[in-house]
This record gives sequence, structure tokens and C-alpha cells, in this order.
Amino acid sequence: MIGAILGDVVGSRFEFDPIKTKRFQLFKADECHCTDDTMMTVAVAKALLDSAPDWSDLSLKAVEWMQKIGLDHPRAGYGRSFFYWLTHDIGPYNSFGNGSAMRVSPVAYAARSLEEALKLSDIVTAVTHDHPEGLKGARAVTACIYLALHGASKEEILQHVRENYYPLDRTLRQIRPDYHFDVTCMGSVPESIQCFAEGDSCEDAIRNAVSLGGDSDTMGAIAGSIAEAFYGVPESWASVAESYLLQADLWFGLDPYMADIFREFRSRYMTK
Repeated sequence: MIGAILGDVVGSRFEFDPIKTKRFQLFKADECHCTDDTMMTVAVAKALLDSAPDWSDLSLKAVEWMQKIGLDHPRAGYGRSFFYWLTHDIGPYNSFGNGSAMRVSPVAYAARSLEEALKLSDIVTAVTHDHPEGLKGARAVTACIYLALHGASKEEILQHVRENYYPLDRTLRQIRPDYHFDVTCMGSVPESIQCFAEGDSCEDAIRNAVSLGGDSDTMGAIAGSIAEAFYGVPESWASVAESYLLQADLWFGLDPYMADIFREFRSRYMTK
């Protein structure tokens, strides 16, 4: 979850000003910020924390916390359809946008098996992104994170993706020249996984994602969430993530609470 938050933060200043290089200052305090990717990741984390042990109310909790955090932070950069969902009781809207994949990382930490992880992924995704490609994108990221957390090699993770989700048949060198902004799962999730595949650390995976010049905050969140599970992150990154969560709450005039959710989730699910 730290990798997702900081991948979002790092990519935030390039979302509408894309670059095609890995050479950039990682954190730029006056330009980087949390976006909807972070808000909804924290919402999923809180839904898991508040859900019953058998997850029977997880769908309701996901809707409750996505809407609360979303409406508390209304200018975080939500897509038009998702913002309409936040403000109207319309139910899932057949989306295949990459929002399903950028917010799903917490479920891999809460699950006790890959089967359960995929079940939880479907539950928190289907409240909005019930299109098969939206569900698939979230499942692919969930599987990568779960397998990484449980000792799978990088090749085993990538082979699982190839067999179940995406072919991963292009390198970043082949993707980068003609790649452009794409908010669909089909057009950004496999590329984000490839950023992890060719990275040698969480930071490097995030730099890879930004360097494609696409939906940089979301792709940074996806690549970062997988790479964190595989490589780990410096403990200092947790403090940086907390600082951006506090900043986001204060920006909207709120008593800070997202950092509390972050700390509680880490304590319950991310510390051994």
C-alpha cells in the first residue's frame, strides 16, 4: 500500500505533463500530491478493517468508505463517471477503467490465500467496475501482489499473469515511443505490470511507469504496489506516505484521519 500511495504521489505531477524519461526528481514537495488513486486505496483499506471476519459486509463497507473519503476530498481528480457514482446512488456502472486496479492493493495483504485475495478483489471492484475487463485488471494486480508477498519469484509472478490475464509480450523499450494516456485497464494495467517486471526496486518500477508518458499517477500506483510487495520499501517511505495523507486531509480542511487508517492497516496486516 505504501508503494501505491507513493507511486500515485510521484506520478501526480506528470499526469497532464507527460515525460518519456526515468530521470526526474522523485518527490517534489510543491508539485506532488495525493490523487484519487490514494483516496480510494485508503478507502479499500478502511473497508477491510471495518468488515466482518467473513467479509459478508465488505461490499457495503467499500461503498461506504469510497463515498465518504471521495466526498471529503472532492477535487482529488476522479473520473467523471466515478464522481457521478460518488454523488448518486446508481450502483456499479460497467466500468473497465484502471481505477479498479489502482485501489486494490490492500486486499492482497488481508487475504489468507490467493483464492480469497481474488474473491476480495472482485468484491471491492464490482461496486463500480463490474465490466469483465475492470474485474480482470484488479485481479491481475491483486494476484501479483499476493504472490510477491508469499515468496514467488518474479518469473513465477509474470508467468501467472501471462497464463491468466495478459500476454506481457512487449518490453518497455517497445512500449514507450508510441504510448499515450490511456485510462482503461486493457491499455494500462499490462504496461504497469511490465514496469514492475523490468524494475529492480520499488522506486525503479515507479520511474518506469512515469517514463511511459501515460496515466502516470495511476500507473505509478499499480507498479509501485506490486514492486513494494516484491522488493519492500525503505521505512522512511512510510513516513513520507503519512505526510502526504496528512497534507491531503488538511488541504480539504479536515481533521486528519487518513493517516490513522494507514497506520491501523499497517499494524493489522502489513507487519509480521
